[in-house]
Amino acid sequence: MSLTTYRRVLARPGVARLLVLSALARIPATAAGVVLTLHVVTSLGLGYAAAGLVATSSTVGMALGAPWRGRAVDRLGLRRALVPSVVAEALVWSTAPFVGYHLLLVVAFVGGVLGLPVFTVARQSLSVLVTEEQRRTAYSLDSIGVEVSFMIGPAAGVVVATQVSSTVALLGVGVLMVAAGLALIVADPPTRSVEAEQAAQAAAADGVVAGGVRTWFSPGLAAVLGASAAATLVLSGTDVGVVAVLRAHGAVALTGIVFAAWSIGSILGAIVYGALRRPVSPLLLLGGLAVLTIPIGLAPSPWLLAAAILPAGALCAPVITATAEQVTLRVPERVLGEAMGWHGSALTVGVALGAPLAGAAIDARGAWAGFALVGSIGAVLAVAGLALQSLLTRRSAVPAPALDSDSVVPNADSAVPNAGSAVLHADSALLPAEPSPAPARL
Repeated sequence: MSLTTYRRVLARPGVARLLVLSALARIPATAAGVVLTLHVVTSLGLGYAAAGLVATSSTVGMALGAPWRGRAVDRLGLRRALVPSVVAEALVWSTAPFVGYHLLLVVAFVGGVLGLPVFTVARQSLSVLVTEEQRRTAYSLDSIGVEVSFMIGPAAGVVVATQVSSTVALLGVGVLMVAAGLALIVADPPTRSVEAEQAAQAAAADGVVAGGVRTWFSPGLAAVLGASAAATLVLSGTDVGVVAVLRAHGAVALTGIVFAAWSIGSILGAIVYGALRRPVSPLLLLGGLAVLTIPIGLAPSPWLLAAAILPAGALCAPVITATAEQVTLRVPERVLGEAMGWHGSALTVGVALGAPLAGAAIDARGAWAGFALVGSIGAVLAVAGLALQSLLTRRSAVPAPALDSDSVVPNADSAVPNAGSAVLHADSALLPAEPSPAPARL
C-alpha cells in the first residue's frame, strides 16, 4: 500500500490546516452527549431514560437543522452562515446548566437545530481543496480525525463532569464550541470553487433563481443517504451492545479499551481505504460492516470482544467516507452544502434508530441480540439496495426504440429522451466504473 497519495493530499494548500482545525473543533461536539447525560443523571437526579430524551431532542434538532444550515453556507458563504451558530452555542451552553429538565429539552433541541456544522463543513471544504480523484483520501484523513476526536472528547467530558462538576463540563463545552466557531470564521476555508462562485454571481446578476431540492435530489442520492443511515444504525447499535456485553461479563471498566480497539480498527480501515485507486460501493461496505457486526455479541470474554470488534471497526470509516464521496459526485457544487446537510441528517437518523432497536433486542433476548438485530437490518438493507441498483441499471440499459429519420426534429428538444436515459443510467449505479475527470477547481 502506497502512502504517496496521502502526501499529495496533505501538500495541497489549506488541507492540513483544515484537517487539524476540524479535528480539534469536533472534540467538544463529541463530548456534548455524554456530558448532557451525566448532568441529567447526577445534577438533576433523574434516570437514564430522561437523559435519553434529552439526547433524542438534540438529535432531532440536528437532523432537522443540518440541511438548512448547509443551504445557508451555499447561499450566504461560510462566515455569515456560522454567526448564528456561534451565538446559539454561547446561549445554549451557558443556559443548559441552570435550567430544569423540561426547559433543558427545549434548549437541547435549539442547540441541535442551530449547532455548529463542523462535520459537514469540513467535508464540503475538502471537496473544494482537493481534486475529485483525491477526495477519497481526503475524506479518509478526515475520518481519522473524527475517530481521534471521539477518543478524546467523551473521555475528557466524563473526567470533568465526574471529578469537577457537570456544570463546569457543560460550560467548558460551550466555551470550546464558541472558540471552534470563531476559529472557523477566521480561517474561512473555501466551500465552493472559483468557477462555481463565478457561476453563482453571474446567475444572480442575470436574476436566475436556483431550483429547489427536486431539481437535484435523485434516486441514486436517496440510495446513498439510505446507506448512510443504515451504517450509523449498525454503529449506534454496536455502541449499546458493547456496554451490554461488558455488563454481562461484569467488566464495564473495560469499556474504554473495547471502544479504543473499535476506533483503532476504524483508523486502520480509513488508511487502507484512502489509499485505494478505485472506490468501493457504499452498499458493499455496508453489507460487510453488517455481516461482521452480527457475531460480535457472541464473544465469550471482554478481551475477545475487543478482538472481535476490530474487523467490523475496519469498515466504519470507509463506509462513511464512501457515502460522503458519493454525495459530492451526485449533486451540483452550488448545492453541496445542503446535500452534505442531508448526509448529516441521514447519519443522525441512523444513530437515533440504532440505539433503541439494539436496546429492545438486548432487553428481550440478551446482550448478543443487539448486535444480531442491527447487523441483520444493515445486511438486509444492503442487499435490498444492491438489488434496486441492479434493477435500475438493467432498465437504463434497455435501448430506446429506433426513430425513423423522417421523424427527427432538428432542435435541442429532440435530444431530451437520450439525455434522460443517460441521467438515469448514471444515477442507478452507486459506483461509477472510474471517477470522471475533475474540473479545475483551484
